[in-house]
Amino acid sequence: MDFFNDEIILEDNTVLIRIMKQSDFDEFKKIAFEEEIWEYIPVLINDDASLQKWMDMHFADYHAKTRIPFVIFEKSTGKTAGSSSYLNIAFADKRLEIGYTWYGKEFRGTGLNKHCKYLLIDFAFEKMDIVRVEFKTDVLNLRSRRALTRIGAFEEGVLRSHMILHNGRRRDSIYYSILKNEWDFVKQNHFADM
Repeated sequence: MDFFNDEIILEDNTVLIRIMKQSDFDEFKKIAFEEEIWEYIPVLINDDASLQKWMDMHFADYHAKTRIPFVIFEKSTGKTAGSSSYLNIAFADKRLEIGYTWYGKEFRGTGLNKHCKYLLIDFAFEKMDIVRVEFKTDVLNLRSRRALTRIGAFEEGVLRSHMILHNGRRRDSIYYSILKNEWDFVKQNHFADM
């Protein structure tokens, strides 16, 4: 499978995930302009121009074969719920990051993220032959940190003064990971309730 040219569609009873397209712009506009989404992320999307710039960055990385950007749909309503990416893809090292994940307000805290993470992690290990899936978040983003702990990700450490956010604050980033040889245990102990 050519992960940068073939269509990737991941789904279960709750969510459908597919590669982001320019045609997703109008649906993203309905949910992306909430300032709370971008509090811990380097960019701020608050108008059409910043949304297009964000999408263009993702498409450029996709063509450079370092990111696969996804759009996430809630299956029961068919609504666009948010976005996530495989990024910092290093096939030679058999690792990638799942990140730049965000959801519109009505989809946060609904369990949708757990379904998305399961599908993305499982595909990385089972289809892409990845050995290490990593995640990073702002050390201050307690919601994200709790979510990563709930899915069985191992906390690795903090990179101090790691990046600059759109508001000028220097962010400390905390890394988490799941390894392929841990995946069966993680599935049984953190995703059995799905």
